[in-house]
Amino acid sequence: MDVDLRKVRYFVAVAEELHFGRAAERLHIAQPVLSRQIRALEEELRTQLFVRDRRSTELTAAGRQLLEDSRPILAAADALRRRVALAARGTSTFTIGFMPGITVTEPVRVLTDRHPGLEVELVRTTWDDQTQVLHDGRADVGIVRLPVDPRGLTVRPMFSEPRVAILPASHRLAGKESVDVADLADEHLLNDPDAVPEWRAVATELRTGGAARPRGFRSIEEKLEHVAAGLGIAIVPLSTSEYYTRPDVTHVPVGDLPPGQVALAWVASRRSRLIYEFAELVTA
Repeated sequence: MDVDLRKVRYFVAVAEELHFGRAAERLHIAQPVLSRQIRALEEELRTQLFVRDRRSTELTAAGRQLLEDSRPILAAADALRRRVALAARGTSTFTIGFMPGITVTEPVRVLTDRHPGLEVELVRTTWDDQTQVLHDGRADVGIVRLPVDPRGLTVRPMFSEPRVAILPASHRLAGKESVDVADLADEHLLNDPDAVPEWRAVATELRTGGAARPRGFRSIEEKLEHVAAGLGIAIVPLSTSEYYTRPDVTHVPVGDLPPGQVALAWVASRRSRLIYEFAELVTA
């Protein structure tokens, strides 16, 4: 059975929104059309994907499985389209994703020296999309900060680096040569606590139930603004803290935090000579 990718895209929109009206608006189609397409997909798969009543829309077990499987399929389809479009342009392009604080100047220079006709493009990524840009074809390789979901990827370690606490310049711990996680127990962490389990284990606000809901930041600049305003602290890699310096915040090493790991990643099924060449340059 061939599954229509358009119907799968429609399904993912509904599964993510859990609301047919919002999904239809997101897809720029009429809601009755969307409902018919979902019913057609359920008939093709011979299974119910959603449970609907007047108040809510929920995924069935089959729907949850389809959502998990659909995302990489749609990302691969997007990547295919991008690579075909690049080939049609007749230019050779190599795109590198990189996380804030990481510089790729030297390996890019070497690569372009070796391949004078090559166009190298750089894409700054975030914690949320550092592997997504690989799966959907926006980047050929990505310099990522671990942990990442390794499914479908080849991941090669590059280096490790200390993690530091970003504090307001007026903070009681500012200027210390080093602190321990326990020294930060009374602070509000702007990171997702799951990303810093060592802090989570001692955090006062998590024990007392006074923790604010973790919020996502679209950039390191947003996080630094919150630190400077006295709204919390952040744990970041040393290179990030050194790259994004400003007078109203400071960083202090956290001695008992394990170092962060940086790696090169790419889609495992790719067999590009340039990918392997670049991997040798950055992991040598």
